Amino acid sequence: MLVERHEILDAEGAKPIISGVITVGNMVYVKGVTADPAGDVTAQTRQVLREIDRSLAVAGTDKSKLLTAQVWLSDMKMFRQHNLAWNEWVDPVNPPVRACVEARLFAPGLLVEIMVTALR
Repeated sequence: MLVERHEILDAEGAKPIISGVITVGNMVYVKGVTADPAGDVTAQTRQVLREIDRSLAVAGTDKSKLLTAQVWLSDMKMFRQHNLAWNEWVDPVNPPVRACVEARLFAPGLLVEIMVTALR
């Protein structure tokens, strides 16, 4: 089994040592992505989704090939605003299965984290 690791570097060196994107055969796994800890959940969701687009492109795929998405919100009261940004972005013909839960995220000001898997 060939595993390709597509590194997305952390310029600050403060984040854990992990792969940003891993491909195994035709499967693509993207790490949990967060935004800058500023702005509202809509702005952060849009920033996260742009980064997911970039990560998928590095692996030779795009959002139309998503299989799963896991979403963590710091407060479920923001679900509607997050979901509006998600619905603007997601491929409506090929939406992934998705889970969305509330969680305490690792830094103050972070409102959303999203992790996806896709086909290549």
